[in-house]
Amino acid sequence: MTPGARLSAAIVVLDRVLAGEAAEQALTNWGRANRFAGSGDRAALRDLVYEALRCKRSFAALGGAETGRGLVLGGARAAGQEALFDGIGHAPLPPSAEEAGSLPGGNVALDCPDWLSPRLQDSLGADFAPVMAALRHRAPTYLRVNLAKIPRAAVQAELAAAGIVTVPHPEVSSALEVTGNARKIQNSPAYLEGRVELQDAASQAVVEALPLKDGMRVLDHCAGGGGKTLAMAARARLALFAHDAAPRRMRDLDARAKRAGVKVALCDKPEKTAPYDLILTDVPCSGSGSWRRDPQGKWALTEERLAALRALQAAILDRCAPMVAPGGTLAYATCSLLREENEGQIAAFLARSEGWTAGLQRRFSPLSGADGFFLTLLTREFRS
Repeated sequence: MTPGARLSAAIVVLDRVLAGEAAEQALTNWGRANRFAGSGDRAALRDLVYEALRCKRSFAALGGAETGRGLVLGGARAAGQEALFDGIGHAPLPPSAEEAGSLPGGNVALDCPDWLSPRLQDSLGADFAPVMAALRHRAPTYLRVNLAKIPRAAVQAELAAAGIVTVPHPEVSSALEVTGNARKIQNSPAYLEGRVELQDAASQAVVEALPLKDGMRVLDHCAGGGGKTLAMAARARLALFAHDAAPRRMRDLDARAKRAGVKVALCDKPEKTAPYDLILTDVPCSGSGSWRRDPQGKWALTEERLAALRALQAAILDRCAPMVAPGGTLAYATCSLLREENEGQIAAFLARSEGWTAGLQRRFSPLSGADGFFLTLLTREFRS
């Protein structure tokens, strides 16, 4: 496909996304209907679509409309490639006078929803504009090295021999940033044999901060696909349990655990196997710290949805607290930048719950290169 034809394809896909289709599904459907497109074309198309979704407000302003064509035109103008709209072959037609567009400013230039801007400014302070600007760009790719199987330097050399270029993260001992040939990872022996997993560096840093020791009984209460479950298993010999409100999210966890050489017990009712020495609650949230990976989530979030998420977060804390053994740890984590989902939730929990103290509290900023995350460790006091 020519560069112009890729822009036309992006317009088609984005119109489907703007009509309500999930981006990944729209891309998959386009690929099935256009089997002539090679892997390079599909990868380039995906990049165009996700860039347009991350920068939807600013590209719509530059392109003159919040349509597939408007977003792609805005992106082309931002990149200095408007000349690709020449109508030659399968390229989009040249812009009309009505598509002149305008230079974005304020929240539009930062691609920030207006209703969230005051909350994000309150939460981020002077970092508000830099963080929002960072979220307009593609997220880096990180690997978690299974240190229970192999040292980081050894797997880095193995990946280099396969043409995959990586750089060690300076603060997370298990993390490698992939700087070249990321698309080779999932077919590499290191990945297929469980020596590395795809996982953001901030997620790895959250697990590194947990007080894990051999012999502990540990529950990953909101396990999802099980990335943090496996990261915990690599840090200590644990009796490890995983639970998720939607068990289908854990459908691949058994296979991944076997690949990693660890055991994980999947449980529908974690109360039955309580108490636990540590419970990790990586709760459902706005996802504002990871909008680079899920830009549709930024635009889909509403006041009502945020209120429902806050209620769910509080309910999860209240459910898990009685399952923690005396002296044990309840770890609360979000990939949110919003104070009301982070420090606000912890303050509210402590106000309504006796016998708990707050210890380590950390924020991870997208300005560090990884996702935005929040972590607090709560300790259950011994009672005579």
